[in-house]
Amino acid sequence: MLIETEATPNPATLKFLPGRVVMDAGTRDFATPEEAEASPLADALFALGDVTGVFFGRDFVSVTAAPGAEWRDLKPDVLAILMDHFTAQMPLFRTGGAGFSVPAEEEATFAEDPADADIVAQIKDLIETRVRPAVANDGGDIVYRGFDKGKVFLRMQGACAGCPSSSATLKNGIEQLLRYYVPEVTEVRAV
Repeated sequence: MLIETEATPNPATLKFLPGRVVMDAGTRDFATPEEAEASPLADALFALGDVTGVFFGRDFVSVTAAPGAEWRDLKPDVLAILMDHFTAQMPLFRTGGAGFSVPAEEEATFAEDPADADIVAQIKDLIETRVRPAVANDGGDIVYRGFDKGKVFLRMQGACAGCPSSSATLKNGIEQLLRYYVPEVTEVRAV
């Protein structure tokens, strides 16, 4: 089995491609060792001690190294854990564990005006068809959280969370795209 590795815009995060489907549907972000207990794979990666984030996408695993950790030291251990997990065909989640992320519709934290339903539908469609595929290429994900008075609220996951270029991605990429296609959008904010 060959696991390819790709750099991401976030220098603390590497994207690992095992050459097979990781998640059948959705994504899953682990930001703490406690969250990682739901997955034997994420748990093993956090147990290395120098891992501060694990993200499962459709066909990749993104791993974020702790500040001060060197990828040249950490990468062989991460590859060994991934190789063992996928070669043994172990389950991604423990029995009863929550598999994929909560659907974006259930995550919205902002009370949306029913009069904005068409605007919200356009925003969600653009995020699903244009933004999320591009961000997945960089080892992360962006999830819609709400729309209120012209402001779109998004949650960044995986390599996107904590990435030095994430604010530029939001302002220069996503905000411009949404404002172009949906004039009612005035701003995009990360939550």
